[in-house]
Amino acid sequence: MDYAELPLPPALDGLVAAVWTLAASEPGWVEHEATPDGCVELIHRSAGRSEWRRDQPEFFATGLSPHPIRFGFSGDARFTAIKLWPWAWHALGGPPCPGFADDWVAVAPDSPLADLLRGAPVAKLTAALAGIEPPPLARAVLASTSVADISAATGLPHRRLQRIFARELGLAPRTYLRLLRFREALQDIQQGGDNLADTAAARGYADQAHMARDFRALAGVPPSGARIRAKGPFL
Repeated sequence: MDYAELPLPPALDGLVAAVWTLAASEPGWVEHEATPDGCVELIHRSAGRSEWRRDQPEFFATGLSPHPIRFGFSGDARFTAIKLWPWAWHALGGPPCPGFADDWVAVAPDSPLADLLRGAPVAKLTAALAGIEPPPLARAVLASTSVADISAATGLPHRRLQRIFARELGLAPRTYLRLLRFREALQDIQQGGDNLADTAAARGYADQAHMARDFRALAGVPPSGARIRAKGPFL
């Protein structure tokens, strides 16, 4: 499987998490695990077939999920995708996240969303999101390790945060922060620098065992297994 991420300009910080391409290079039908990361993925499959629960169209978007997703695609499949933070997805006119949480929705091929995936997606995203910045709550979420941190940064009480997250994301604040912490730890592990105990400490886990439990729940493998098997968000 040939997975690659395109470089992003600073203008997309806090709005776009990644733009990636994937080309299957295995015969027959391929199955992989996609790990959760708190993003909406806008996907164009330019060749082959793909399936998660049901056959997927050429353009579709996957919603926020609190657990790994096992999906399949044909050995000749080709994908281009954009990982959007939920607030950027909303700014681009995507449907509300709770409506397709832990699922996917078709995207009309002639829609502005689909057009972002044709040609030069990074340049098109930069133009489409020009002048848009992450709202204060989003910045607080990305910079926080606990719900208390978000409350302190925004002045919003816990109960109001719960209502906002339920309405906008379909996930509880604590669950969403857990996904972000796991995402960062998975990226660190793939870069292969620190040992696992140092990664756990740097990413706010209580200890290495705590991180290992999260990896088994969100990736299906321990951190050492993810280091060997992971390509981006895929196992």
